[in-house]
Amino acid sequence: MNVGDVADFMLAEVLTKGYVEQESMVWDIAKKCGSEFTYDNENGNPAIDKKVLKEFRKKSENLVVWVRSERAWRKRETYDEPSRMQD
Repeated sequence: MNVGDVADFMLAEVLTKGYVEQESMVWDIAKKCGSEFTYDNENGNPAIDKKVLKEFRKKSENLVVWVRSERAWRKRETYDEPSRMQD
């Protein structure tokens, strides 16, 4: 697998499930795509490789939003603000 494959996996998960928490996504990526696409951040929390996130943003720009308060991605709805991040 490569970075693009993992971004595709992430997009498919969000579009299929409608809502995916970041922590769940990290574990799914490590399990299904390989632990080389995850790491422990400076706080010791599991995180998704920055290259994967960059590619995911490109692929999902108009389809997915990030809900900061819930630390989750979900499908974009008609009532969402134009920006990627939603409250």
